[in-house]
Amino acid sequence: MTDAVTPSEGLGVLHLFCKPARGPAGVDAAALTATVEAAKAADLQVIAVEILGHKADMAFMVLGPDWRELRRFQTGLQHAGLDVVDSYVSLTEISEYAAGVPDEMRNMRLYPELPPEDKPAWCFYPMSKRRNPGQNWFSTDFEKRKELMYEHGMSGRKFKGRVLQVITGSTGIDDYEWGVTLFCQKPDDLKDVVYTMRFDEASAEFAEFGPFYAGSVVAVEELLNL
Repeated sequence: MTDAVTPSEGLGVLHLFCKPARGPAGVDAAALTATVEAAKAADLQVIAVEILGHKADMAFMVLGPDWRELRRFQTGLQHAGLDVVDSYVSLTEISEYAAGVPDEMRNMRLYPELPPEDKPAWCFYPMSKRRNPGQNWFSTDFEKRKELMYEHGMSGRKFKGRVLQVITGSTGIDDYEWGVTLFCQKPDDLKDVVYTMRFDEASAEFAEFGPFYAGSVVAVEELLNL
């Protein structure tokens, strides 16, 4: 058996954005269902999403301790007749600005249990901090950065109960530095929280955003009806 590849703490996180492969075979519903069931048996959390817009038809957010199991899930989707048209790889983490948080909060960030039952509206986007002359997050004093992130966090807490935000780290792993996944009660909650937090200095001055994907969390069986 090949050894597992696991982080020192936290979980691996894989976002896969898919479309049905072209050709007469179509999507093998039984194979897709079997892939999801095998992933769950291997201690992976699988969140299925029906995506709006042209960029993808469906998404899978998968969390687990072993990168090799994440890869097996991806392979299973491809063998079931899905083309992966975009992806994102990251890890759950504790921010350096949140050192000393209570153990309960620490565990929620490192080992989240997803999806929340009452928040079907879903969005994902990657982001980084700017490194421009005169606008370089990484040359800004730590205490100043901590102050800005505290302000940013206070804005997010205004949406407690409406929004669950999962921020995962991807520096050195993917093209951006963080992945942001939002679970919300209603679609306009997605818009409201992102718009509100963009006025914070940490975002307005320093944030760069990648593509956005939005849709609804569904059971895998519902995806097959697409």
